[in-house]
Amino acid sequence: MTDELSLTPIQLDALREIGNVGAGNSATALSQIINKRIDMNVPKVALVPIETVPDLVGGPDAIVVGVFLRVYGRAPSNILFLLPQHSAFYLVDTLMGREHGTTKRLDPMDESALKEIGNILSGAYLNAFFNFTHIAMLPSIPALAMDMAGAILNVVLVQLGQMGDQALVIETEFLAEDDGINGHFFLVPDPGSLSTIIQAVGVE
Repeated sequence: MTDELSLTPIQLDALREIGNVGAGNSATALSQIINKRIDMNVPKVALVPIETVPDLVGGPDAIVVGVFLRVYGRAPSNILFLLPQHSAFYLVDTLMGREHGTTKRLDPMDESALKEIGNILSGAYLNAFFNFTHIAMLPSIPALAMDMAGAILNVVLVQLGQMGDQALVIETEFLAEDDGINGHFFLVPDPGSLSTIIQAVGVE
């Protein structure tokens, strides 16, 4: 099995390229849905202590909306789409055709719309992942929560039994052309999935 703490530069580049193509697919899908250009940064690939992930989205106390999907298949993983609260409200207003600033809290229909966005982005990402690796991955039904970033991640990580461990995080930031939407998309493979992915891209 690949040692997660000693990935070579070539392996990191391969994972970054997978993230780049996957995030590009997702950004295109989001752009088409909201009819605005979506820019994305070059995906960051890093082995990080899992409890530091909230720092990427403004700190553990930042109020965010998180859409979480468990991914099944040969390389079980987790997908997390995190939006600052104001970005989630802006996205809902855009989706629902409301004037921006209308949404102050999420009703069940708003939550359903955000879950569907998470579903579409994840599907686009995983399709690219499959084209690269030929590993079929099937996402679960999305779950949604609005809370402090640290609390959302704690719930996710307790479920995974990964608390305190390092995780390989492929993280991409999305930014709408009008700055109204700023989201972070994370793919976090299970510890045992990393060697499967590395083998599949042929950079062992």
